[in-house]
Amino acid sequence: MDGSVYLAYDYPVLGAFWTMLWVFLWVLWFVVLFRVIVDIFRDDSMSGWAKAGWLLLVIVLPFVGVLVYVLARGKDMGKRETEHVRAQQKAFDSYVRETARGTGGTSEVDELAKLSEIRAKGDITDEEFRRAKEKILH
Repeated sequence: MDGSVYLAYDYPVLGAFWTMLWVFLWVLWFVVLFRVIVDIFRDDSMSGWAKAGWLLLVIVLPFVGVLVYVLARGKDMGKRETEHVRAQQKAFDSYVRETARGTGGTSEVDELAKLSEIRAKGDITDEEFRRAKEKILH
């Protein structure tokens, strides 16, 4: 026996594992930190001074600040995220509807003009014109 002691870190594979673990934990930490900062600014129920206080706590004492924030306000973080995603989806759906309606070739005004021309020619009655106009406008 040569008397030397091998530590677990002396093995290259284990050293690579520990390095990857620490890198993963740091990345995870920054994700949580930025998620908390975004949530602070997203919360409409807090006043500006409350936001400034939480932000100062999270920046000055990051580990303690994030832990206290998650314990105190973490339950509503998911709700705010869900509301934000729903609002984005609603805006996107509205944009798609408006874009599809605009590029469909005709607008309501164009359809009403064509309908008036058809009625003026006598191809449809006043009652048919009224029903078709209600369909276009609703």
